[in-house]
Amino acid sequence: MRIKTVLAALALSASLAGCSTIGTTPMFSNSYGAVTDAGYSLPRIPIDKVQKKYHRQVVRYDTKEKPGTIVVDTGEKFLYLVMEDGKAMRYGIGVGREGFEWRGTARVAMKREWPTWTPPAQMIKRQPELAKYAGGMEPGLNNPLGARALYLFNKGGDTGYRLHGTPEWNSIGKAMSSGCIRLINQDIIDLYNRAESGAKVIVL
Repeated sequence: MRIKTVLAALALSASLAGCSTIGTTPMFSNSYGAVTDAGYSLPRIPIDKVQKKYHRQVVRYDTKEKPGTIVVDTGEKFLYLVMEDGKAMRYGIGVGREGFEWRGTARVAMKREWPTWTPPAQMIKRQPELAKYAGGMEPGLNNPLGARALYLFNKGGDTGYRLHGTPEWNSIGKAMSSGCIRLINQDIIDLYNRAESGAKVIVL
């Protein structure tokens, strides 16, 4: 009877944390509800419409990279934050469409909450209607960078690429961006809180 009580308590604790377990994989499918953050009201994500493999979850992950490293698998549309004991927090991502893919090693040079988005000159040339944002688009629910952004630099300086949120939850698992790596807003907030400035980022 005591064992049943303990198990019930553990199940309740996981539920309250927004975490459930499928097999041996802790999943966070219950963590996509509406969120009030810095005065902004992020809407609930209809997560049942997103493939379960792209839900935030802890997975086994064998790597020689140290905990805190971020590994982006653009082919599989996953971002891994390396953890202790051969595990990683895995997030579903959207990646660059054909012609905008990139790969390499960088680091998180800056982290910003509710960042301003400034389209690069090349993007404005392709999409002249974006010229009105040449001085920067104010933060907000419709801002393409979403609730958080991690700015990637390498030896040459700013790569121009970001790990960022997006209001377009249905783009997760697809190749639709102009090269940046996008996550559901609730996921980028989680990653932002876990990842450290200076963290190594490997894009495969």
